[in-house]
Amino acid sequence: MNISKTIRERRSIRKFKEAPVDKELIISLLHKAASLYITEEMPQWRCIYYSTYESRQRLAKSMTVKLKESKLGKLVLNNKMIDFLMKKIADTPAHLIFIAESAENQQQSDENYAAVCSIMQNFQLLGWEHGLGMLWYTDPMILSKSFFKEIGLQEGERFAGILNIGYFEKTPRTRKSRTPAEHKWTAIGRGDRLHSDNLQVTSQSILEILNEAIWAPNDGLREPWRFIYVKGSEETDILQISYKDISLAFLLVVATEETDLHKQEEDYAAICCLIQNFQLLAKSKAWHVRRKIPEWIYDQEQCKQFGIQPQERIVSVLEFWGDAPYLNPIPAPSTLNITLL
Repeated sequence: MNISKTIRERRSIRKFKEAPVDKELIISLLHKAASLYITEEMPQWRCIYYSTYESRQRLAKSMTVKLKESKLGKLVLNNKMIDFLMKKIADTPAHLIFIAESAENQQQSDENYAAVCSIMQNFQLLGWEHGLGMLWYTDPMILSKSFFKEIGLQEGERFAGILNIGYFEKTPRTRKSRTPAEHKWTAIGRGDRLHSDNLQVTSQSILEILNEAIWAPNDGLREPWRFIYVKGSEETDILQISYKDISLAFLLVVATEETDLHKQEEDYAAICCLIQNFQLLAKSKAWHVRRKIPEWIYDQEQCKQFGIQPQERIVSVLEFWGDAPYLNPIPAPSTLNITLL
C-alpha cells in the first residue's frame, strides 16, 4: 500500500454499488488492519459484521427508533421517509460495528478505544486500495436503547462507530485543505536532531509527516488537535523515559475538548486516526516510534508543565529514539473477536 497516497486520497463514501462485498475479503482486511496496529499492550475490542440482507434490515430498524420518537421525526418525517432511510441502510452491502471493551480504569479504557479507532482507520485505508468505500458513522440520532440492545453493548464498553461499506463508482471532490501542522506546533527544550540507524529525525521531518497524517477522518473536517515537541529539556524527566542512555524526543498529541460529549468522542477518535497515520508513515521511513498513553497524562498538575489548558487533554505521547532495541509489539490475535450476522 502506498501509505501517503492512500491517506490523502481516501474519502468518505455515502453511495455504493449494489455489488456484494465478499466476506472473506472483509475478514482478511480486518486481520491485516489489526496487525498494522503496533502496541505493547493487548487491547480488548470486538466487532459485529452485518452482511446478510435480513441482518441489515434488523440493524436498520434499531437505528431509526430514536429518529421516529424524536421531535424532528414526529414533526417533519413521515413513514415514507423513514422507510427510505431504512431501505438505504439495509441496501448498503456491509456494515461493521466496532466496540472497545470495558476496562478497569480510564487509562485502559482509552487504550482499548485508541486501538479500535486506529484499526478502523487501517481498515479504511486497506479497503480503499481494494476499491471499497466507507462511511464512519456515529450520529447521536442512532444511539438508542434499541440500537445498543441490537449490538449487545455491555456496561463499560464504548461504541466506536459503524463502517458502512461497499464498492463505489465515483470519488468525491477534493477536500478542503487542512491547517498545516506547524500552525498547531509548540516546541519545548533545546536540541533538535535524533540519530537513528544513520537516519536523522528532526522537528522538521516530523512536521513533514504530520502534514500528511492530519488527513484523518472527522465530521465536518474539524481539527481538534495540536502538537507539543519536547527535546533535550528537563521536562522529559516526567515523561517516563524508557532508555536512559540515549537521546530521546517526544511528541505530545493534544486534543481540544468540545463541550458536547459526542463531539469529544468523535474528536478523540479522529486524533487516534491521525496518530495511526503518523505511525504508518514513520514505519515506512524505518523510524523508531513508540506510542504510549502513560498514567501521568491524567494528572492535570503534571500536564500544566507542558502548557495543557483545562479544556485540553493529552491523547498520546509518541517517543522517538535512536539506537535502542525496538520493543517487540504484541502480534495481532490469530482469531478476531468478530460476530458474523
